[in-house]
Amino acid sequence: MRPRLLAVMAVVLGIALIIPAAYARLDDGGTDTEASVPTPAPSAPPPPTLADAPVSVPFEGEFFSWALMDRQTDTISGAENLADTSSTESMIKVWFAADYLNQLGDESLSTTMRDAISTAIRDSNDDAANLLYREVGKSATIDRMISTCGLTDTKPGTVPGYIGWWSFTQMSPQDAVRLGDCIADGTAAGPTWTEFLLDEMSQVRGTTAADDQKERSGGGRWGIIDGLPESIISQGPIGMKNGWTALNYDGNWHVNCLAVNDQWSLAVMLRYPQESGLDYGAQACASVATQLVTPQPGAALKVPQQPIGAL
Repeated sequence: MRPRLLAVMAVVLGIALIIPAAYARLDDGGTDTEASVPTPAPSAPPPPTLADAPVSVPFEGEFFSWALMDRQTDTISGAENLADTSSTESMIKVWFAADYLNQLGDESLSTTMRDAISTAIRDSNDDAANLLYREVGKSATIDRMISTCGLTDTKPGTVPGYIGWWSFTQMSPQDAVRLGDCIADGTAAGPTWTEFLLDEMSQVRGTTAADDQKERSGGGRWGIIDGLPESIISQGPIGMKNGWTALNYDGNWHVNCLAVNDQWSLAVMLRYPQESGLDYGAQACASVATQLVTPQPGAALKVPQQPIGAL
């Protein structure tokens, strides 16, 4: 065979060997850019929070309402009667503390007034609240609360025989969540004292048990806080201030629950017969909170159902 023909055959044979090897490398992913791109990891779901949802609570009484503020968007949702009012009872004590601290400004807080604020909030002490109420100008503080926090439904109490009593201040659930937001965003107490006030609200103590309910104070750590899962509670402190009294003039328990954190402000307000007991109202508040948790535990595994009798 001639040398030129041998050379041509060698080149052809070399090409035949190279092409399969190249394809083998492609099959192994050596130069296949599409195969080398990693699959993106799924993003973590957002942490649970409270969001508007249908609420159904079995309730027998004169008044039931609730409101929820999304503090990121300032959106308020809730029951159809969220603008109707009921007496605030001890819920309003937190405003007296906020108003006093705002007026104090950068001055130091005396031991006497620090103790008054702490016991008025943590133990819902009436004597401490009365001291704060006098210090902030009595009824003038109600007008200041309305203007400072942009309340639209609130007005002084007008119960016959009880004119001027701060506990009978009339407030709606939508105004209650505005009050919670006003405290949490620093408007109510001012920049110096807001963190202190929210810390006091997170340390409310005592239950609905008879031993925790005294003539001039009472355990107030119940209601909304009992309806929140650990996945929300663990995100940060929950500030709260409830109000509750069994009133002889109408034969009802007046029960209010207020709680607030960085994401939301929630209020539930009720009036119902005294014979139902305080636990009845506390459980209603907890039930509202539980139904607003988003996403619901195990929601991905459940088939959505039509709510019954949403309030």
